[in-house]
Amino acid sequence: MNFKRNILLRAVILLMIISTQRITFAQDEPENLEVLDDWLEWSNAGNLLELHLYDQGCNYLDMREEEIARLDTKSDWQKRQQHVRKILQEIVGPFPEKTPLNPRIMGVVQKDGYHFEKIIFESMPNYYVTGCLFIPDGITDKRPAILYAIGHSMESFRRPYYQTLLLKLVKQGFIVFTFDPMGQGERIQYTDAEKESVGVPVGSSTREHSYANNQLLLAGASAARYFTWDGIRAIDYLMTRGEVDTSKIGVTGLSGGGTQTAYISAFDDRVKAAAPSGYITNLRRVLGMIGPQDGEQIFIGGVAKGLDHADLVEVFAPKPYLIVATTRDFFNIVGVRETYVEAEKAYFAFGKPENLNMVEDDFRHGYTAKNRNAICHFFGEVFDMPTNVDDFEPETSEPDELVVTSTGQLATYLNGETISSVNKGETVELIARVKENRKNSDVHLENVKAKARELSGYQTPCELNDVMFKGRYHRDGYNVELYAIRGEGDYVIPILVMVPADGEKHPAMIYLHPEGKITDAAPGEVIEKWVKRGFIVAATDVIGIGETKGDYDYPGRPGYGAVMIERSIVGIHAGDIVRVVNLLKTREDVVADQVGAVAYDELCPALLHAAAFEPTIEKTVLINAPVSYSDIVNHRLYKYSLTFMWGVAGALTEYDLPDLAAAIAPRELLFAEPVNCMKEPAAKKLIDEELQFPKAVYLKKDVSDNLKISNWTVEKNVDEIIAWVVK
Repeated sequence: MNFKRNILLRAVILLMIISTQRITFAQDEPENLEVLDDWLEWSNAGNLLELHLYDQGCNYLDMREEEIARLDTKSDWQKRQQHVRKILQEIVGPFPEKTPLNPRIMGVVQKDGYHFEKIIFESMPNYYVTGCLFIPDGITDKRPAILYAIGHSMESFRRPYYQTLLLKLVKQGFIVFTFDPMGQGERIQYTDAEKESVGVPVGSSTREHSYANNQLLLAGASAARYFTWDGIRAIDYLMTRGEVDTSKIGVTGLSGGGTQTAYISAFDDRVKAAAPSGYITNLRRVLGMIGPQDGEQIFIGGVAKGLDHADLVEVFAPKPYLIVATTRDFFNIVGVRETYVEAEKAYFAFGKPENLNMVEDDFRHGYTAKNRNAICHFFGEVFDMPTNVDDFEPETSEPDELVVTSTGQLATYLNGETISSVNKGETVELIARVKENRKNSDVHLENVKAKARELSGYQTPCELNDVMFKGRYHRDGYNVELYAIRGEGDYVIPILVMVPADGEKHPAMIYLHPEGKITDAAPGEVIEKWVKRGFIVAATDVIGIGETKGDYDYPGRPGYGAVMIERSIVGIHAGDIVRVVNLLKTREDVVADQVGAVAYDELCPALLHAAAFEPTIEKTVLINAPVSYSDIVNHRLYKYSLTFMWGVAGALTEYDLPDLAAAIAPRELLFAEPVNCMKEPAAKKLIDEELQFPKAVYLKKDVSDNLKISNWTVEKNVDEIIAWVVK
């Protein structure tokens, strides 16, 4: 019996030791606050935002395809052309008034069999364009002219890679005019010192384009307008030249030059033949493959209004058109072929199927000898010029020979306008109109809320469903609960809900940080301070932030994808925020009428929109919020990210961020250290100017104390910030 008793006693002791070890292991388990870890359905978290935008874009493209399928006769296609031209004018225009070009010839260089003139002209007053006009020697008759648009190269047309086709065309007998696009060649917009001060990679041509484009978007414009306008004005210059047969103008270009070719030929009837290379595909393939690209390739609401690359071809019908493609291009070859098949129907309806052609070669993004020769043959046949240049390999000029200005840059030579300064000038009237509307604040604020919903693409959240709980961690005095809730589409919003462990009801705050929900979530960090003061805190990754942040290759992704479907990431984020509000209000431990939110930096515009739309957000705290969109437009440089996830296209046509702040009244609103366009603490003068309107509205409602504008920082004043909310 003693033996059996000893065995039993040892077994119990062993079980107790094992149990104790298991408990110790459980208590020592490190926290994993990544909600989507080990979740197969959301393993593609970094692409969820762009896939959501892609799905919406495809819905519009599906509707467009249904419309195209109904077109049959020449009359049908002519009506379609009229519709497309109208839409293009609305979303790319209005173009500026044509003003004197004031061209000047800066020099002439003689080469073997041709010479070129160095040209400067003004596409708008004091807005200069540099280029070179290539003229074959010994011509006695008027010649066809080719406008050669250049792709994304900092050297622009000076790069030997681009000179090869240009000189082949000159060898055929064509006059060729080529020019620097904005942000390239001698039209660099930002100096090295400026790029360093901005602290973002403005340097490459694609980034320069998108950097300027973000300012344009806020005012309802886009870089596409000005890129197209430069090309139209370049044709205006060709029309002044006595050597040019003005009835025979062609346009060609690669990549960004292919984009310009497609735009210019769609807008300018004087173009008689077009050959875009390395651009034409279709948007279903673009959005599903590499996503939206550079600023000038974005039409505001273009997809939502039913436009695709094929429309740029079809609006040109039945004039001669050559689509030039390569099979390994990121401009997907399947989309190229699909566009050709669709456009072919239009050309058949016009009785000119022979005028639409396509050539492709097996290559990456760029020119091949086969494609260059095809372009030369195309223009030769259309304009009745020689075509025997296949074996001609031109001797290119040194890039320095093709420099037009004495300093190598227009910025230092003539110090003219830039796209940013032109946009600033055109935005003055918009801002003045918004300020005038503020005089009748009640009517204005109702209009602001309606227009902000429309322009941001905000969609009122449906009933909360599919709340997914993933576990809980225990900390000193509070618990951390992991949740995911459904967003507006096929994505989830990861949330950490930090709850005091006393079992009582508490007010709640949503916590929004552009670096993600775990930024301040560790023990002893800022969020814990809120919890210790009696708040339930929902640290949230709105879509595209934190766990769902993507790796974006192109500057404007994913913001430009939203712009194309008449939405904004700001509006989508505002919907996500309201969903979290609704989640908190369903909890028994939350005081339902005491739900607020705090946002940092580039997420502040989203919270401003959400709070303006959703009256149950009782307290709004904005830390390092931009004082206004107009401040970003009014300055040449800004430090906000190129993704445009913080902006609303066209906002300044109807409202600015201070208007949304005023729309929150009489509820409590705190600005903690608002910042200027460079993300520096805003000066008192700027704050007084930009935030005067919300101050006046709060005063009018006799709740001035509910609006607080302070220089508090989280690093030094988090206790004061929390105390202000607690009061």
